[in-house]
Amino acid sequence: MKLQTRTKQLRLSEPLRISRSVMAARDAVVVTLIHDGLSGHGEAVSSDYLGLPTGLILRQLSEIKTRVERLHRPEQALEQLADRAFAELSAGVRAALEAALLDLAGRLVGEPVHRLLGALTAPSAATARTIGITDPAGAAAQAARLAAAGFTVLKVKAGSPDPADDLARVEAIRAGAPGARILLDPNGAWTLEQARALIPLFADLGVEAVEQPIAPGDPDALADLAQTSPVPVIADEDAVGFDDAVLLAGRVHGVNIKLAKCGGPSTALRICEALRGSGTDIMLGCLTASSLGIAPAVHLVTRARWVDLDGHLLLAHDPWRGIGGVDGTVRASDRPGLGVLPVPAPEAAI
Repeated sequence: MKLQTRTKQLRLSEPLRISRSVMAARDAVVVTLIHDGLSGHGEAVSSDYLGLPTGLILRQLSEIKTRVERLHRPEQALEQLADRAFAELSAGVRAALEAALLDLAGRLVGEPVHRLLGALTAPSAATARTIGITDPAGAAAQAARLAAAGFTVLKVKAGSPDPADDLARVEAIRAGAPGARILLDPNGAWTLEQARALIPLFADLGVEAVEQPIAPGDPDALADLAQTSPVPVIADEDAVGFDDAVLLAGRVHGVNIKLAKCGGPSTALRICEALRGSGTDIMLGCLTASSLGIAPAVHLVTRARWVDLDGHLLLAHDPWRGIGGVDGTVRASDRPGLGVLPVPAPEAAI
C-alpha cells in the first residue's frame, strides 16, 4: 500500500457560535491509501478543543507512513488497529486511517462499508441540524427554513452568559418549527446548580434531551444530575473514549460517540456492544467535517438512538458527496467502500 496526504481548508457557510468558541473554518487532512490500482480515503480535521492541530495530524501520519506501506493488504492494517498497534496516534488520526482502510477494503471486494461492519442494508436516519448561539428571531427563521426542508430534529446550542437568552432562543425555535424534536447542547457551560435549575425549564419548552450540561471532568456529578433530570442527559465531553463510556454505562441516559474522539468505527462498535442493555443509549455525533469525514459514522447509524451528523451541512462548499442530509436524512449508499465521491471545487467569481 501507498499512503498519501493532502490538506484542504473547510470554510463554514456562516460562523458557528457555541458556549466556548466561534468557528468559521478548520483544516481537513485527507488520508489516501492506494493498493492494486484502487484508492481508499479518510479525513482527519483539526480541532483546538481536542488538541489536534494540522501540524500534529501531518506529523503523525508521516511517522507511520513506512509502517503502513510495509503491510501487504488493508486487512492487515485493520487487524493491527484492532490490536492497538497504532495506539500512539491521536484518536482523530486513528479514525481517519481506519476510515481509509475500510474504504479501500470495501472497494477491493466491491462491498459498502456497512456490510463489512455487519449491516446488510444501507443505513439511513434523521439527523439533527445544529443552530448556534444567535438571536431568537434569527434562530426562529432558521428553524422554520430547516423544518420546511425536511429536518425533524434540531440541536440548539446553549451556554449564553445569560441563560434567559437560551430560553428565549429555544422558545423561538419551538414557535418556528413546532413539530421538530429539540436537543439542547450547552457544551459544558453550566454549573451543577445551574443545570438542576435550568433543565426543568427547557423540558417545559419541549426539549427532548440535553447534551453535556455541566463542565467535563466530574462524571460522577453528571451521573448524579442524570438521576433527577426530567429529560435524558447525554455525555459528550465526559465520554471521550471506550473507558469513559463504560464508566458512565447505566448512569447517564446516553453517550455521544464521535469517531474523532474515540478513534474510529471499531472502537465505536466496541462501545455500542459494551453499553448494550445498560440503559445508556447511543448518540452518534461529529465534528464539522466534509462528507468524507462524516461518512464512516453514517454507516453506523442503526446503532444510535440520536443521530447528529450534520457537520458537512455547515460548510460553504463540501468537497465530497454521497451521504445526503440536505433533506434532514443521512444515508449510506451501496457503492463500494464509504460510498463518497469527490466534488469539483467551485469556480472563483470573476
